[in-house]
Amino acid sequence: METDFFLNAMAIGFAIAAPVGAIGALCVRRTLQGGFASGLAVGLGAALADASYGAVAAFGLSALTDFLVYWHETLKISGGLVLILLGVRTLLVVGDFGPERQAPQVRLGGLAGDVATTFVLTLANPTTILFFIAIFAGLGLMQAGGETGQALAIVAGVFSGSFAWWLILAGGLSAVRKRIPDAALPWINRFAGALLIGFGAAAITN
Repeated sequence: METDFFLNAMAIGFAIAAPVGAIGALCVRRTLQGGFASGLAVGLGAALADASYGAVAAFGLSALTDFLVYWHETLKISGGLVLILLGVRTLLVVGDFGPERQAPQVRLGGLAGDVATTFVLTLANPTTILFFIAIFAGLGLMQAGGETGQALAIVAGVFSGSFAWWLILAGGLSAVRKRIPDAALPWINRFAGALLIGFGAAAITN
């Protein structure tokens, strides 16, 4: 029974992570700058946040859900401001983006900083919890609320599905990274920075 919950939740985690967004843009620029490990660290932070929201829905933590919904606007604006800051700092990066040399890093404390940054940014979008609740209810997964084993299977499935997407994205970008002309990398970096600013502005104004 837990296997069914795990597989369904894994598909949900993959589907929620896959659409292009601010974290995707951040993963792209980090992978092109720092390589596979840097991009995957971004994805790990997002997957952990998705799993956290999945846990809130799976375990039926209504008090925490109400808290997140109540502070939705504050969290969304805070996340938007951070995205804009990251985007501006990205646009200001100059240096050699060649495959053998990295540009100055827009990061806080190495790989752990990448994980923490994207974890917080993903949590700053509390509407994710509403998606999980709606999807879980539609697929009949909310019945796991009182079963710890089933709820844990859901959390593990969400994390696995989300992390699988970031593994594919970072791995694919890493594979083609050295084939991208050096002259194109700064422009890709600027484009990613502009996307981050755009996503941040959208988070604040929507």
